[in-house]
Amino acid sequence: MPQIQRPIFPTSCTAMTQELAFEQREGTVYYFNGHLPVFSHPVDDIASFRFFTSQLISNGNASQGEIVRAFGVPLVTVKRSCKKLRDEGAAGFFRPAEPRLGHKLTDDGRSFVRGLMNTTINLRPNLARRELRVELQGQANPIHDDAVASFAPNSTPLRLTIPERTCG
Repeated sequence: MPQIQRPIFPTSCTAMTQELAFEQREGTVYYFNGHLPVFSHPVDDIASFRFFTSQLISNGNASQGEIVRAFGVPLVTVKRSCKKLRDEGAAGFFRPAEPRLGHKLTDDGRSFVRGLMNTTINLRPNLARRELRVELQGQANPIHDDAVASFAPNSTPLRLTIPERTCG
């Protein structure tokens, strides 16, 4: 799993552009325009860092390259932050991440599989696993239900069909 590359905040005052600079003091990063402080955040607050640097870029006060060089962060991270500011605004940086769905087969999933297995298009198990996003563990059957026939990865084709998808 990729790890976050945190920005580098030296303790001395560091110039980002001719007008903008930043400095870390006692666990807080301060940003200056000339000699006036314009923003500050704790060193560990990545969301505020991404928000403020994206604002600098969108307002034309700094370029993406200047942010990358000044803080040592990847360019793709800066681009993602700018896109988030454009698409979601400031709130996008501070809302909690949406929970991810697991890959366990639930009762709803079992009934979905039953419906697929009782239809007429032939699909191989690998394709069925991709469609259902179910990962078989060895030769085990992911559906522990007597109503559904078990299958192994190298068995004969299953008779499945893909349900119609509706927009909405």
